[in-house]
Amino acid sequence: MNHSNTGTFFRPSNPPTRPSRSFRLAGRRGLLIFGCLLFFASTAQGQRSNDGSIYSRFGLGELRTFPSSQLQAMGGGGYGFPSYNALNLNNPASWGAQILTRVTGGMLYQTVEATDASNQTSRLASGFFNGLHISFPLLKQKLGMGLGFVPYSRVSYRVQTNGFLNAEPAVLDTTSYVISYQGNGGLQQIVGGLGWQAGSHVAVGLSGRFIFGILEDTRRTEFLNPFFEDAVITNATRLSGFTGSLGILVRLPKAFSTNDALNLGATVTLPMTLTGKRVRTLGPGAAPDTLGNDISGKADLPFSLGVGAAYQPGTRWTFVVDAQYENWSSFESDFSFPGYAPDGSRSFQDRLRLSGGIEFLPAGHDLLASYLKRTALRLGFYYDRSYASPRPDVTIGTYALTGGFSFPTLHPGTRIDINFELGARGTTDFGLVRERFLRIGASINFGELWFAKRKLG
Repeated sequence: MNHSNTGTFFRPSNPPTRPSRSFRLAGRRGLLIFGCLLFFASTAQGQRSNDGSIYSRFGLGELRTFPSSQLQAMGGGGYGFPSYNALNLNNPASWGAQILTRVTGGMLYQTVEATDASNQTSRLASGFFNGLHISFPLLKQKLGMGLGFVPYSRVSYRVQTNGFLNAEPAVLDTTSYVISYQGNGGLQQIVGGLGWQAGSHVAVGLSGRFIFGILEDTRRTEFLNPFFEDAVITNATRLSGFTGSLGILVRLPKAFSTNDALNLGATVTLPMTLTGKRVRTLGPGAAPDTLGNDISGKADLPFSLGVGAAYQPGTRWTFVVDAQYENWSSFESDFSFPGYAPDGSRSFQDRLRLSGGIEFLPAGHDLLASYLKRTALRLGFYYDRSYASPRPDVTIGTYALTGGFSFPTLHPGTRIDINFELGARGTTDFGLVRERFLRIGASINFGELWFAKRKLG
């Protein structure tokens, strides 16, 4: 059986046919790849960019998801998908079935076109880190460990407004000004945990999530009249906290025929409290003035529930459907955020995400098939009802089509994935903005059998 296949979740019966040549060589090679990807990821995360969605200004930013490059192309769900060939970050119960040690890293490029009610448009483009995963078996097909470093939310926007200010008669009757709003940063999460195959039909998993980061919002006011001094005010909010997730998978072989398999899964992420400080500064210089003392506070994030199913009628086709719910209406914080006020005058709304997808692998498990037949095709969709909105009476929804290709390589167990998302968000009603976006992602999924002992004699 080919363990480098992408979508199959039939249980492998034999170890891979080409293990590492030695314990030390495999370890050094994998650690080198992991170290390079981690350095590249941290470097990419340190870059500042304002070229994203205007709706990332609200709340804690635009929530992101990267369960795996495979699942990203199939709608971004996968709560019921126990892939043996990639780390599924959405459900830790799937980690116990891993055979190969895997390291996955990816980058994402996106373009955003925003249109307002007067049909004026603007286009922005940016590239950023998409995710880094590593997983390895502790007990063969019984107990596995997973680690991940992925974004939780992203703040990346810039918007500009013009106006006139009444001035002293001795200077001018009026003077024009430009106000620019910019946002940077976001929250990251480090995920780690264990998955256990409790039996041939049931698997459970437990993971911890450390969420941290800085949300930075800047307001710059510039006057064309030299008698007025420009002003820059920046709010930087640093937050961090810890939570945990519990996942379960139920496998039902021969659910409808002798060759199929149906999997059902669910993951619950517990509520958490982020603690931190907010610093307000004035001035664009290298040493801006701090306005008052640092403000300490907390933000209570809600629980999250994800459920899904995956069905495979054979080795060539895979179908997934998923739903995710988060009760953001219970969110409370000592800090104010765009779209939220601590006094209760503004609050968030519950988030709902629905997704589905298909993977087609023409060759199935045929190792001797042509290159094109061993290339997987993936399609999917998702709808995401945002938790934050510019207006309390308006719900911001995102609709998107996803897809991608997974290409085999000369190295067994390693594939290169190219994904895309094409979607729309928001509305031009009520003075808001409608966005259309295109995202293109590239990931490498490295897999190898580590720590294989040679048999003597």
